[in-house]
Amino acid sequence: MTRTSRPTSWKCLPAVLVLVAWAAIVGAGNAQEIAVQNELGASVKITAAEIAALPHQEIALEDHGKIVRFGGVPLRLVLEKGGITLGDSLRGKRLSSCLLVEAADGYGVVIALPELDPGFTDRVILLADQADGHPLDSKEGPFRIVVPGEKRMARWVRQVTTLKVVQVQ
Repeated sequence: MTRTSRPTSWKCLPAVLVLVAWAAIVGAGNAQEIAVQNELGASVKITAAEIAALPHQEIALEDHGKIVRFGGVPLRLVLEKGGITLGDSLRGKRLSSCLLVEAADGYGVVIALPELDPGFTDRVILLADQADGHPLDSKEGPFRIVVPGEKRMARWVRQVTTLKVVQVQ
């Protein structure tokens, strides 16, 4: 029985395909924009440049045993930029709406809309794009949710890609 061998260039094909797929996944995780979707399903993309133009603030918090200065935009301002209103419109049935924050790896958490409204709380939840004065690295960013005052950092979502307002039934 004669065995035909592939040319050397074909032997590398599986490895090349794996690398291309990996690069696509990593690239999607580091997108320089966030999708913001309202209760009706309408979505807008907000770019990193648009987020950078919004008013930033800094919060020093403990992260894995050390103090880190996170810089970013109050999350409510990003939602407003995406057409989602808070304030006086946040009453009645809308009080049971949540923000679903989704990450590149499929991780997701919810934040009740009143948690983002200064009429309900003084706490500011940030969409961080910096840590200690530097842009977030690819493992963390380009965007990360930072929730001050929480004992567990389970809602500190890394590599945020989507912000969706959903109605709880």
